[in-house]
Amino acid sequence: MAVSQSSVSTWSSKQVSGWLKQEGFGQYVELLCSKHRVDGPSLLTLGEADLREPPLGLTVLGDIKRLALALRRLQRQNQEQLEELGIGLGGLGAAAGGHRACHRDDSGDHRADRRCNGGERVCNGAGRCQVDCGVSELWSGSRPRSGTELEEDQCHIHSTGDRKCLLGRLDPELWKTVVSSVYVMLVFGFTSFVMVIVHDRVPDMTIYPPLPDIFLDSVPRIPWAFAMAEACGLILVYIFLLVLLLHKHRSIILRRLCSLIGTVFLLRCVTMFVTSLSVPGQHLQCSSKMYGDTWSKVQRVLAIWSGFGMTLNGVDTCGDYMFSGHTVVLTILNFFITEYTPRSWHLIHTISWVLNLFGIFFILAAHEHYSIDVFIAFYITTRLFLYYHTLANTRAFQHSRRARIWFPMFSFFECNVNGPVHNQYNWPFSGPACMKSLIG
Repeated sequence: MAVSQSSVSTWSSKQVSGWLKQEGFGQYVELLCSKHRVDGPSLLTLGEADLREPPLGLTVLGDIKRLALALRRLQRQNQEQLEELGIGLGGLGAAAGGHRACHRDDSGDHRADRRCNGGERVCNGAGRCQVDCGVSELWSGSRPRSGTELEEDQCHIHSTGDRKCLLGRLDPELWKTVVSSVYVMLVFGFTSFVMVIVHDRVPDMTIYPPLPDIFLDSVPRIPWAFAMAEACGLILVYIFLLVLLLHKHRSIILRRLCSLIGTVFLLRCVTMFVTSLSVPGQHLQCSSKMYGDTWSKVQRVLAIWSGFGMTLNGVDTCGDYMFSGHTVVLTILNFFITEYTPRSWHLIHTISWVLNLFGIFFILAAHEHYSIDVFIAFYITTRLFLYYHTLANTRAFQHSRRARIWFPMFSFFECNVNGPVHNQYNWPFSGPACMKSLIG
């Protein structure tokens, strides 16, 4: 009779023995169930190290590997029950035997170093090296662990320089999210200040007419298009806020969004301050030296800051052309929505991409930016997003000296987030009960 695998955490030793027989390991029923009284919860935490080492001490290699694989399948099928027990798939390595040392000869291959993800190597006089690292005991051969297995890893570099990996849940680190939020708001304030400065320096349209642009010269201006671009952006904001509300790792996602938007807009401040382009269309009523005294400039900065630079909020600016801030926001919201929702959510992804691309088209159709402004904004935003997430998903880079020197903010925000952030959802409030049962 087949044993149901829907609620392994409630199994008794008798049901575990039934599962062992069903999987073809009946010869170990006496050892595991009678002698060591293994029940459902303890079965879910078993790993290959437990099978090899005392008190179980299995000696047949084929049986060890096959049973470890069967246990792994069972654990994957009951991941939610593991989380209820306070153990993620990545945390099974600690439960199964904790840390181990990886060795190799200097003349040998480098697989040990790869398995340890760049851990500290300590060499003795005999030329034999030890890599002190935290690895899951569910490692199988030279196969790298999957993203699910890496999800719960937490690594720290101690004051001694040793790299230790502790296994547990992803820490939301709310204080870092607050820091990133303050960072992006300060960048927005600085951007508003730079926009006022460049407005005072905007070239005279009678002397410097709009530059030649293939798209702007070919497509007639649509007066209402820029409002439609901002409407696309608002819809993307609402979709992202809904995803953020329901995502289990919302704090990490918000932190990443703030750090990326802040960095791109800081770069935008530099580019639009260094080079002042002529206005892209004669319809724009721009004149330099509009804000003579300091108080009027401060008021203008506050108006741009509070209105988020949106024409829907009554904010009109000139001179901030290299590169398009609206394109940055549209693109980065699209990428965050598609990154932090399951691949099977095709409708959401399609809507997100359509809003992103139509928003870019409307920006150009309104003749509010040159084509190069939009292209550069899209390119920089997408490259930075992909580069950031590649580093964040690769543990070897997170604790490297190069990352700490060249990307100090990345190292600060991501030092305790090792591996991919998987798309898991829960309802953040205590009620209503129907939402709690529907989402989790």
